[in-house]
Amino acid sequence: MTQTKLDSKVLSILEDKIQLIKTDKGAIYLVGPIRLPINLYEETVVFQWYCWLNCEEVTENYERIIQKLSSVNLAELQQSSVLVYGDFEYEDDAIIRFHSICHTGDIFGSKRCDCGFQLKQSLKIISDHGTGALFYLANHEGRGIGLFSKAMAYILQENGLDTVEANEALGFVDDSRNYGDAILVLKAIRKKTVKLITNNPNKLQALKNAGLEVSGREPIWGDISEYNEKYLKTKISKSGHLEGEETCCND
Repeated sequence: MTQTKLDSKVLSILEDKIQLIKTDKGAIYLVGPIRLPINLYEETVVFQWYCWLNCEEVTENYERIIQKLSSVNLAELQQSSVLVYGDFEYEDDAIIRFHSICHTGDIFGSKRCDCGFQLKQSLKIISDHGTGALFYLANHEGRGIGLFSKAMAYILQENGLDTVEANEALGFVDDSRNYGDAILVLKAIRKKTVKLITNNPNKLQALKNAGLEVSGREPIWGDISEYNEKYLKTKISKSGHLEGEETCCND
């Protein structure tokens, strides 16, 4: 495929918004910030949005990377991103959320899980706090098993298995998610301590293993119903999630 040289004005605009982050396997190209107004509980809240792309090629010739995009079907792949609120780089006190993509919960509002609630509530917590960031991790569907496998796991759950049992019955571990790329992006856009919105101790440990200072944890339970009560109890009893300051799923 013949590549057309980019217009110099277009290139100058885009180059200023791209950042190279080197990894063990190549590079992460981070684009942003981009002003993104969000409808949050009927109020418009303005975040700054970044998106990132993994690539084997490591180069600061961003024209070369941009030219490649039209010949690669990125719509068939998932790219992760981050929503930043307030003075995230310099403010002393910031709160973050590592949110795993959930096609059914985040998009369709499924009540089988609490993901949609956690996504929206995390954005509210961050905006109320005044500064923070939500990392939306696109390769984490179904705790890392993918959407198609998650659909099969749902069928097994409808036949009596819990979340962990269904994943294991399909040959997966309970949770195969990796936070390495998100941590590299976090380090690129903030050098100071963060507080983490989570019930999952694995996320806390991932940050600490990467040498990041974590000032605390904000639990995030809610939207409990007959449809997700077993799922939430399994998070605690089998996946080690922390109940925190709030009570979850009491009989």
